[in-house]
Amino acid sequence: MTKQDVYIAKMKAQLDELNVHLRELEAKAQDAQDSAQATYQEQMARLREQSKLASAKLDEMSAAAEGSWHKMVAEMEKLQAAFTKSFHYFKSQV
Repeated sequence: MTKQDVYIAKMKAQLDELNVHLRELEAKAQDAQDSAQATYQEQMARLREQSKLASAKLDEMSAAAEGSWHKMVAEMEKLQAAFTKSFHYFKSQV
């Protein structure tokens, strides 16, 4: 297994885990009072968008040549960190 494969597998596992937790939070948000529902839906939409961006970057890294994927690591980690931070903030609000 190459370094690229190991890195991509690690990031995919982290994103998959966050997406599982995101679905759990979404279920909790469904139970929220109507007044908070709009806010939760907005935050969920933002989290879903961040998840899509991180997944797209991961797909891009998977398709990259062995010699060039490492140039994308910083951007991938930035996307993943933003998604994780947003997720934890939202989780603290639910």
